[in-house]
Amino acid sequence: MDYCRKQVKSDCEELLTRFQRTESVRFEIFSKIWREMKFAQIFYGTVNHEKRMFSRLLLDTAFTYFLPPFSFQIRAGGLYLLYSLYQCQNTSHPEKIRLALKDWEDVKKFEKDAMDAQHFDTIYILHQLMYLKAFHFTAMPTLLVYRKKRKVEQKVLCEKFMERACRPQELISVELLEELSNINELYAKLKTSACSTSEQANLSVNLIRKDLVPKLRNTVVDFYKWQQRKDDSDDEDSSEGTSSQQDCSRRAERLALIKSKAYGEAAEAPRSRRHRQVEVDFIRHEAGSLNLSGPSRISRPSLKARTSGSALISGDAWREAANTTMINSLTTLDSAPEKPKTYKKFKWSC
Repeated sequence: MDYCRKQVKSDCEELLTRFQRTESVRFEIFSKIWREMKFAQIFYGTVNHEKRMFSRLLLDTAFTYFLPPFSFQIRAGGLYLLYSLYQCQNTSHPEKIRLALKDWEDVKKFEKDAMDAQHFDTIYILHQLMYLKAFHFTAMPTLLVYRKKRKVEQKVLCEKFMERACRPQELISVELLEELSNINELYAKLKTSACSTSEQANLSVNLIRKDLVPKLRNTVVDFYKWQQRKDDSDDEDSSEGTSSQQDCSRRAERLALIKSKAYGEAAEAPRSRRHRQVEVDFIRHEAGSLNLSGPSRISRPSLKARTSGSALISGDAWREAANTTMINSLTTLDSAPEKPKTYKKFKWSC
């Protein structure tokens, strides 16, 4: 079923993109989009022996959006998509969802985050799948086979579904900065009290970064501002897509013109191949159009025409030269004149 893998992925991304525009994680909104797209008809048209493989492909594709590094909304949409596809299967025994043991911790963490945010419909759908025993716990996320491809295609993740990096802002809070500042001051006092002389105290205190807390705060603020600028630049790039396409087309035309000029010139062949060098002939019309002339065949005069034009024959010699030479004349001597043949006349008897 690899021939339809890209189409299945594009359909799932289209559904999740519409769900992302709503900026909601409610199952009611997802089911409305599901019905509008008539996504349940994706199982129609499959042959009996392909139904189970096609269901396996759909569930594996949808399960990738339920795992990190996608945002919480996309992961909730991936969970709803898994539940809907599992319920709409047209096989006799429904195909189960493969869940590797290494991904179970991510599932439990997602359940905890949904519980803290009080997204009860998300928790209900997850518990419903567990109640139906829809998960098939495996050691590996994909089925291992002996036939291994030499070049494995790398999965390209959709960037607009990715979770925005906000861990620095969550980690560095006001309480944490105050605590770091107090610990830094206390450590500096202990170092000063441990030293006997003032010079040693100054040297030891210099090893401590006095501006640790302000520098840490400024770094987080700079990172947040960089994120804002990047989002603004992405919006501008999307609005200026037409102009960038025009620039690309102009650049392609320039490259094509340069290549045509480069290949039009005849390059000098090496000595060993100069007898095979090709001559390129350009003929430009007066109107300015460029037309390549084909190889013209030069007709040379025959040997008889060249000889008659260069040789000077006069008198009887020219007359003899014009006559055809007989074969028997080549075997006789010129001094012995040829006797004419006489034929006897036939006489009729009375």
